[in-house]
Amino acid sequence: MSSEKLSNEAQNHILRVGAVMPSCLRLSLRTKWFEMTKAGIKTEDYRDINEYWIRRLTNCKIDLTEAKNELLKGGKAAINKYPSLIDIPEHFTPKKFDLNIMTLGYPSNDDAERILKLEHLGIRIRTGNPEWGAEPNKLYFVIMHGAVLA
Repeated sequence: MSSEKLSNEAQNHILRVGAVMPSCLRLSLRTKWFEMTKAGIKTEDYRDINEYWIRRLTNCKIDLTEAKNELLKGGKAAINKYPSLIDIPEHFTPKKFDLNIMTLGYPSNDDAERILKLEHLGIRIRTGNPEWGAEPNKLYFVIMHGAVLA
């Protein structure tokens, strides 16, 4: 093989075929929540249990309306029955993510000040902290953050 550099097209093909890209959960935040997360104060994010987030966060294999009703029925009883998504029946298993990418609004990809990459520590279903934006006694998908990554 010659010592010539590979073309951009060939390099991109190698990256697509040979590299395992991390699975990223990208979430947009308002200023208050972004700053608290960046400061390490807010270590989790909340998303409503609705059809959109069920589809985005789980491998749900049943009708989404039925899934939402199953997850929400019983209120507090649901917390006891399903303390985490890992304990929920197979059709609610969480998708695998490596990173949480938190953004302040919708920045361009080169706006590092408005993009925060965090270790993904899992997803649970439970109530959230009202000081961090959760409504009291409401069940959420709770997305847990770990260490800040480069």
